[in-house]
Amino acid sequence: MFGVGRVPVGPGTAASAVSVLPLPFIPLSLWPWAPLAGCALATLGCVLISRTMPPKDEGGDPGWFVLDETAGVWLAAALVGPTWTGIGLAFLLFRIFDIWKPPPVRTLERVGGGWGIVLDDLVAGVYALLLLFAWETWGAS
Repeated sequence: MFGVGRVPVGPGTAASAVSVLPLPFIPLSLWPWAPLAGCALATLGCVLISRTMPPKDEGGDPGWFVLDETAGVWLAAALVGPTWTGIGLAFLLFRIFDIWKPPPVRTLERVGGGWGIVLDDLVAGVYALLLLFAWETWGAS
């Protein structure tokens, strides 16, 4: 993520914020497919890149590795469309679920390799996505 994972405080939040910056510029006609494709590519990247990590980092989720945040936040934003409000809510909810780690998010961190790095972020993204979908379907007037 171009060094974002090396920020001294909140690398996950910083990476999530940087990750959402291009989303408002995606044409409406490409939603939700472009964010979902970006999520899939970031997920694949996490799995493949993790294979090249030093042995001490294998099986863990090193704080400096933040491509998984991109996968999760792009998944969370997939249904909101290219609006700053929707993307901001997706970012906020994703970060809440990623930090809070409600079940089964925390247990997914124990899965080995790249899947262990990215699965918890994907589920946090799904939680945010479902909450946004429910709000849009039943809560918004």
